Amino acid sequence: MTIRTAVYPGTFDPVTLGHMDIISRAARIVDRLVIGVTTNPSKSPMFTIEERLAMVRREVEGMETEVEVVAFDSLLMDFAERQGADMIVRGLRAVADFEYEYQMAGMNQQLNDRIETVFLMADVSLQPIASRLVKEIAMYGGNISKFVSPPVCTDVAARVEVIGRKGN
Repeated sequence: MTIRTAVYPGTFDPVTLGHMDIISRAARIVDRLVIGVTTNPSKSPMFTIEERLAMVRREVEGMETEVEVVAFDSLLMDFAERQGADMIVRGLRAVADFEYEYQMAGMNQQLNDRIETVFLMADVSLQPIASRLVKEIAMYGGNISKFVSPPVCTDVAARVEVIGRKGN
């Protein structure tokens, strides 16, 4: 019996309800899901890699499918191969996402044509959610409870408070 393994990569800074929607749907189509939490040099994270790993692990706790949360700082296709992945899962929110993701899928296929890229559309109600916007709303004192789970909302509020104290 072949075990189908997928990697869902991202910065998850913070993990949102949109991410969780993609995670739960991906978990239904594979036997093992590896959530790859990465650094992204073009983004300045609110949370450390260790904090993001802990946050995602807490959010996926109790899922029926085998879900692992692993940090990586390498080419995605190298990471996927090390994980024994058959596929990369990417979430799409809008047409603009598709253009970028389509280009990335093409490049990844050139790097390793044995690993497929699978696109999952975010639930319509969750499509506007982006971690970057969640952080921005929180930094200006807005309510982010519609976009993240209650524990993540608490994490973000605590971090915003620390950032605010440092800025004053």
